[in-house]
Amino acid sequence: MDRDLCVLAVPDCPHLPLLLERLARVLPDGGVRDVSVRTVTSDAEAARYGMHGSPTLLVDGRDPFTPEGEASFGLSCRVFRRPDGRLEGAPGVDRLRAALGC
Repeated sequence: MDRDLCVLAVPDCPHLPLLLERLARVLPDGGVRDVSVRTVTSDAEAARYGMHGSPTLLVDGRDPFTPEGEASFGLSCRVFRRPDGRLEGAPGVDRLRAALGC
């Protein structure tokens, strides 16, 4: 995969391991080693890097799970809606595959 992947997360984010595990399932050869993880500790950093809650996956500098133009950045805990309506701390494998084109 020839894309720049970066995960933004607050220190000790409880959802970070779930996102990394799902990325490992989606990426060729478990390519999670090619994913950089950046710890964000202030609202100013969250705005500068484009973090819409923790964790945020950036693909080539863009968050594929936030609508274009969304301006709410911050350190809050992030949740994602599953197809059945339940909330969880990381995008599902199918949504990650679609976002990454895998």
